[in-house]
Amino acid sequence: MPFGLSNAPSTFMRVMNQALRPFIGKFVVVYFDDILIYSVNSELHIQQIREVLCILSKEKFVAAAKKCVFMTPKVLFLGYIISGEGLQVDESKIEAVRQWPQPKTITEVRSFHGLASFYRRFIPHFSSIIAPVTECMKGSKFQWTPEAEKGFQKIKEQLTTTSILVLPDFSQPFELHSDASKVGIGAVLSQAGKLMAYFSEKLTGSRVRYSTYDIEFYAVVQAVKHWRHYLFHREFILYTDNDSLRHLHSQDKISARHAAWSAYLQQFTFVLKHKAGVSNRVADALSRRVNLLSTMTIQVPGFDSFRDLFDSDTYFSEVMAAVRAGEKSEFLMVNGFLFWGNQLCVPDCSLRLKIIKELHGEGHVGRDRTL
Repeated sequence: MPFGLSNAPSTFMRVMNQALRPFIGKFVVVYFDDILIYSVNSELHIQQIREVLCILSKEKFVAAAKKCVFMTPKVLFLGYIISGEGLQVDESKIEAVRQWPQPKTITEVRSFHGLASFYRRFIPHFSSIIAPVTECMKGSKFQWTPEAEKGFQKIKEQLTTTSILVLPDFSQPFELHSDASKVGIGAVLSQAGKLMAYFSEKLTGSRVRYSTYDIEFYAVVQAVKHWRHYLFHREFILYTDNDSLRHLHSQDKISARHAAWSAYLQQFTFVLKHKAGVSNRVADALSRRVNLLSTMTIQVPGFDSFRDLFDSDTYFSEVMAAVRAGEKSEFLMVNGFLFWGNQLCVPDCSLRLKIIKELHGEGHVGRDRTL
């Protein structure tokens, strides 16, 4: 095929799809000259490799041996590492992110934004975190703000500590957890408690003025739309901490907006379950942990400094070591701070009393829930 023709890529893609059409969706994924063959066992895999190579030979395509990998439990494909465990980010890309310097121009911001957006499915509440960075791409004059720097560092940290996202098992029911805040909406798709993907969206325009009920409702609709290819024609469980959504169909009058959203959701078969905010830990984390850290940073002078005290703390030093070793799954790190579920862990320091007073001032919810 001649080089330089504007329609060459689409023509080549069409030829590859036509040649491998009998196998696509069964045991082959093809993207231009990248062909992925997946199988349930070794014997079947050898047979399917032979079938693909025969088709390529028949169509006069040549597979370069040095560019092929056979019989591997893990493979790098289109920027992702795919294995039996699930989906992971490419380690070489993560190293590039880890070493990424502070952007100095709009072009450099766009480059970082593009790479980060490619892996957004691994980052909870991605849209809200990267919003200040996105603002730096607007206008003709470049200005790197303190908020953009915080978002930039947070995205780098999140990308370098991502989890494995499991592949869908269509014999098991899907679970969708949604949550929202005044900044954005978030959702988690899972199966049997194992994460499959994150979704997030920043609230803009008129949506910023939505009521809490509308934002929660909007979060559900957008999450279902985002994963409709998984959820359509399958029963799934929808968890939300907005109990009023369960009574939508019993209302005598609803707004045009609610009617449209309700009509869309009626295409799907799901069981709506209310989950109190305190127990909806996974989805709430998308909006509440970050908000807590932001509030404490403003209200408590020197708050950022105590993240360095965990390793020397009598109790939390052992917890930190266990978290880094992949143990203590009930604990997690967020921007260098240690959390137990949604609760911030505070090492023994002079700031502990000040932080407790600030949290106590938010409402009298009792000792256990405060701490």
